[in-house]
Amino acid sequence: MKKITFLFLAFLSLSILALKNKTSEETKSINWVSFEEAIKLQEKTPKKIIVDVYTVWCGPCKMMMANTFTHPYIIDYINKNYYAVKFNAEGPDDVTVKGHTFKNPNYNPERANSRNGTHELASSIAAVNGSIAYPTLVYFDEKLNIMQAIQGYQTPQQLEPILKFFGEDHYKTTKWEVFYSTFKTETK
Repeated sequence: MKKITFLFLAFLSLSILALKNKTSEETKSINWVSFEEAIKLQEKTPKKIIVDVYTVWCGPCKMMMANTFTHPYIIDYINKNYYAVKFNAEGPDDVTVKGHTFKNPNYNPERANSRNGTHELASSIAAVNGSIAYPTLVYFDEKLNIMQAIQGYQTPQQLEPILKFFGEDHYKTTKWEVFYSTFKTETK
């Protein structure tokens, strides 16, 4: 009887421990901040900034949030190397960057959950060849200079080399094609 009780308690303890570890992994997330908060944080501890330019109606944006930004390796890498900003490209909030206040003059509160006016900041940072697509990830250096805006959904495996290319300053000395051809992924 003692043997059965011991085995039961051992099994129960292991089950609780496994559940606790799984729960703590599931609650881990990217530390999203506002653009203004990222700028303030950067003044104290310089880091690059990654801005996820999204809209509330964008399917690929929701997929990226659910599939890519929940990957443990991506979460850890972004939190360690970047200040992460989620920016609603059609939201109503004014944003001040480098002394300029960006607005959304065409925002309509009645259309808050559907297509709405495009925010001036989104037009300023997320346009590639004159057009905006969602999602767009915009990479800023420590001095708030745009390094690159990259449009479209990205899996964790697609995002990882881009994060490292900018996050580890490879862009300063190596062409993307050369970097990517020798890149070894750590995401599974």
